[in-house]
Amino acid sequence: MSGNSLRWTVSGFALVYAAIVCCAAYAAQPCDGVDTDISPAREQEYAGLVAKAVTAKIKPSTVKFHNFMASGDWSAVYVSTPVGDDGVFFFQNVNGQKQFKEVWGGWADPAEKPDLTKWARKLGAPQNLAACFADVVARH
Repeated sequence: MSGNSLRWTVSGFALVYAAIVCCAAYAAQPCDGVDTDISPAREQEYAGLVAKAVTAKIKPSTVKFHNFMASGDWSAVYVSTPVGDDGVFFFQNVNGQKQFKEVWGGWADPAEKPDLTKWARKLGAPQNLAACFADVVARH
């Protein structure tokens, strides 16, 4: 093998390696395409929705936000309240009104992501929101 061939092989390998490392950082993430912006206005709105959804009487001001996720007509908030475990409250926008659908509470292991995604999909949540939810709760 000539010196030029060896130089090209090493350089070519370095370029391929750099491309793999570079682009892996831009690979699709579970929450890609999901609105995760938790603005103060959203916190206020969803704190009221969560307070109405829990069976115990709580004040909206006691709801503490960890994550917000929305896609299409569906949204979910991962919150702490003074009653119960941390939970993800799912809402569906029906005729302009956010309707409480279900709450998921507890802790999750990363191995449970497929089952969590299926659970959220059975509720009716879009695939991207279901995958984002599963990833978020498996990281907390």
